[in-house]
This record gives sequence, structure tokens and C-alpha cells, in this order.
Amino acid sequence: MNTDAGQRVLVASRNRGEQLETFVRAHIERLPAKVRVLYGKGFPTHRDDGRLLLPPGPLLRRIQRFLLRKAFRISIGDFEEEALVRFLRDNRIAAVLAEYGTTGVHYVSACREAGVPLIVHFHGFDAYHHGAIESNRSGYAKMFAGAAAIVVVSRAMQRQLVELGARRDALRYNPYGVDVTRFTPAPDSHRPPHFLAAGRFVEKKSPHLTLLAFARVRERVPEARLVMIGDGPLLEACQTLALGLGIADAVQFPGAMGHDGVAAAMRRTRVFVQHSVRPPSGDSEGMPLAVIEAQASALPVVATRHAGIPDVVLDGETGYLVDEFDVAGMAERMLLLAGDTELARRLGAAGRKRIEDSFTLEQHIRKLWEIVEDAIGS
Repeated sequence: MNTDAGQRVLVASRNRGEQLETFVRAHIERLPAKVRVLYGKGFPTHRDDGRLLLPPGPLLRRIQRFLLRKAFRISIGDFEEEALVRFLRDNRIAAVLAEYGTTGVHYVSACREAGVPLIVHFHGFDAYHHGAIESNRSGYAKMFAGAAAIVVVSRAMQRQLVELGARRDALRYNPYGVDVTRFTPAPDSHRPPHFLAAGRFVEKKSPHLTLLAFARVRERVPEARLVMIGDGPLLEACQTLALGLGIADAVQFPGAMGHDGVAAAMRRTRVFVQHSVRPPSGDSEGMPLAVIEAQASALPVVATRHAGIPDVVLDGETGYLVDEFDVAGMAERMLLLAGDTELARRLGAAGRKRIEDSFTLEQHIRKLWEIVEDAIGS
């Protein structure tokens, strides 16, 4: 965590420890500020030192005094709000960066009371999932009105938040970036027709559709192989599907991997594939990091026109894009790259340059810090 800069910034996160998302961890570790962190799925419950934001002893004493004074009219939220305001003031927080819109709704009132600007960073489901939107509709309205800035990671998300009521003047576009020293091209670009997918086995990534597309490729290219990194609720179903399609001998499911493991796998493959879709729940990607990591590794990407993917992958230049649920179209592009090593090399090299030009982690952090500084200054 960076502790040598002057400004004090609070990062509000849903998760902690090993459950921290890659992009949230990068914000905590790389923002040029004295970063404090509060954690909690809803209202913040824990500090970064592990202590409760509102210890049970003081809470009970305050409730007792309040009951006597207000004749049993009480809201636990009053005490939570007071604790958060006190934390912001005691720690001289200059700005709050709330990770996810569903987190930001719990900070609006306290930030206003403490006179601290609130920056809310949307990432994906918080902008699209029907359940998340409906359960936070009134909270989003207050947040959109009170936040100093709303950060989006794709143009599609920008349009979505405008439809939900966000002020255009508050929206800030800042796509994710990756460490281009970790995700690097392999020395030998002439690799066998091996494909790689990486990500959670969940509906919006539709790994079963990737398997269906690969099954078509395998019919024409017997030496083709597919590695699907990750875990999640659909993993066992996909393993069963691979057996049913008769391709289990050509598909590996190594489970979840760390960054170094994923980077090494990318250096061993020819093409990265991701068939993201928007399921009935409305859930959607923000901007899949794995797609950026793959292009940084000089892999051509075959993916869908979904959320922020078209912001990164240029169809016919750094890879190929197909419509959501177009399994046949995905298989055709995979076959094209399976049969043309030079084409795969050329698209991959263009993808690497695109990431170096526009999607590095340093660029992402620098732009985010500019957004934070602007909020503090205004």
C-alpha cells in the first residue's frame, strides 16, 4: 500500500483479503495516496486493520442512551452513519473511492455530512443486473445526484448509466489496464492450434457456448486443444458437456490460477476465446480483464460484441468479434486462426501494440488518480 503521498483516500470495498478483485487490489496498492480501506457487502463493517467500524460495546451503550432519550424510536443506521462520518473526519479523508455502485449507495449521506467528495467506480453487474438495479434504484438516484464522479470502464456502461439516471457531466471513462511486464508475448509465435479461455464459470461468460464452438473446430482440426482456466458454478456442467460432445480428451479444466499461471498459459497458446453474453438476469461484463491480458500477450482474441470487449478488440485487426450466442460464427473465426499461423501472429502483434498504447495498468491508475484529484479540487 502506498503511504508516502499526502492525500488521504478511502477505498470502500465489498471484499477483503484473497477475495479482493484484481482491479480493486490495484487501486489500493497503486494509487499515489495514503490509502485507508473499509470493507463490507453493504454498509462498511470492518477497517483495514481488521477492527469493526462500530465495535459492539460502544454500539450497545449508544443504543441504551438513545432508547432512554428518544422513547424507543431507533434506527441502527443512525449509529452506522455516525461511525462512518466520524471515521472520515478522524482520518482526515480527502476523498472516498467506492468500488461498485452497490457500495457507493452506502456512502452518499456520510460523505455529504463529512464534506468529502465521493467517487463511485462501477465495474459490471452493478450497472446491468436487474436485481442489483431494482434493489438499489432509490439509492442510485441519490448517489447519481451526490457523487462528484462516476467511473465507467466501457462506452456501453457509460450509455447504460445515462439510461439509469446518471449525470453525463459526472461520468468518467477509464478502461482497465494490465501489467504489460507480466503479460508478455512468447518468444515463439508459431504455436500449435491451441485455444485458451480464462474466467469464472458463470452465465455471463457462457463457457458452454465456447465448448460448443470448439467442438465444431475439433471436427475439422483433430489436433486442436482447449484449456479453460477458472472455477465457478458451471464448471461441473461444462466438464459433463465436454464428455457428451466427445471432446473431453482435447479439453483441460485446470481450475483457478493466479496471474503468473494465467500469463504462462497464454504464452503457450495461439488464440484466446471468450463468448460473453447477457443472460436473462441482465448481468453483464464491465470490461473483461482476461481479454486485455490476452492481447498484451500478443494473442488474437475471438470474442463477442459484449459490454467493453469492442473497446479493446478491433474486429479484423486484433482479433474477431461475433454476436452474442453466435456459436457458428465463433467456430468459423477459430477455424480461420487454427489454419493460419501467420494471421494469428499478425493480429496478436497488433493487439499487443494496442494494449501498450491504451490499456496499461499505469495509464489506468494515472487516469483514476486524475479523477480523484479533480473531485478533491472541486
